[in-house]
Amino acid sequence: MKSFDDLVEIAKRKNLFDEKNPWSNGSSTYLEEIQKELHEVIEELPKNRKNYLEDELGDVLWDYLNLVLALEDEAGIELSNVLKRASSKYNERISGIENGILWKEIKEKQKTALAKEEKES
Repeated sequence: MKSFDDLVEIAKRKNLFDEKNPWSNGSSTYLEEIQKELHEVIEELPKNRKNYLEDELGDVLWDYLNLVLALEDEAGIELSNVLKRASSKYNERISGIENGILWKEIKEKQKTALAKEEKES
């Protein structure tokens, strides 16, 4: 999606700006902001104001992207890897339930594979 790619590029620009500003505490800044924005989403849901809800969900996405970018610097996380893992993980889960496998079974299999991957790295 072009809009998502555009937002990622804007977040990358902001990340460069944040590196030079004392107000930013890296990932902890964005974890706190995500919590605040999630509360705003929860508050907005019963109001049935689509444009406000979309705006608040956009804020969650924005802070999430900034969190991942901060973690790139702090922990060596890569956004592309996060997206690949999420796509693979949920494709496996959805394909599994479409084929009659229980969500719980798929999750357990994935946890085992993740633990094995961690041991091997």
